[in-house]
Amino acid sequence: MTAFNSLLALALLFFIAHVFLLFTSFGKSGYQKLRYFYSHLTLWICGGLLFLLAVLYAGKNESAVLDVFDTAGKQLLIPAIVVVLSLTAHTIVRFLVIPKFQLDKK
Repeated sequence: MTAFNSLLALALLFFIAHVFLLFTSFGKSGYQKLRYFYSHLTLWICGGLLFLLAVLYAGKNESAVLDVFDTAGKQLLIPAIVVVLSLTAHTIVRFLVIPKFQLDKK
């Protein structure tokens, strides 16, 4: 397995872990703060791996998608998108999901 495939597989695994942890952070037992933090952490790691892939392989015909990120400015869009996704998810959870759990406890 090449380094490219290994990094891509790791990014995919971290994204799957992110989705799993995010959806299991809320349930019958309530809001699980640590699991929710880990869901964000896995998203950030996934974004870091994608950024690394773009830095190492953009413009080298390894992936048509990565070839789009052929400049430093475009590569910096990856962590920027991860930050926006993380802040958006956190805002939704803070103002829509957590209040629902607080209402269910009453």
